[in-house]
Amino acid sequence: MDISTQEIKRAMVMTVKGRVDSATAPDLENALKQLVDGEKAQIVLDLNDVEYMSSAGLRAMVSTLKAVKRINGDLRLCAPSPRVAEVLRLAGLTSIFNLYPTQAEAVDSF
Repeated sequence: MDISTQEIKRAMVMTVKGRVDSATAPDLENALKQLVDGEKAQIVLDLNDVEYMSSAGLRAMVSTLKAVKRINGDLRLCAPSPRVAEVLRLAGLTSIFNLYPTQAEAVDSF
């Protein structure tokens, strides 16, 4: 798994590539936690190049969403790969996350 982060306008955009599974999900959670601890509360998670997302990855996203909501922020998802979009739908998470088709739309939503 590869993670890169950049600030675009008022949002921190984290791009994730590869597999998010039980071995790599802690790395994702730590990277997201660093943003929240740094009071970066407007986060966009770009999932376009994620080929696999396990329940551990979903947990990392949900815990981050709860943390940023406490500081009046939000975690928004963009461009999930078809496989990840299906996992989000099956897990019932499409109702708690704001999903956007492109990174630009997600950033502009803040």
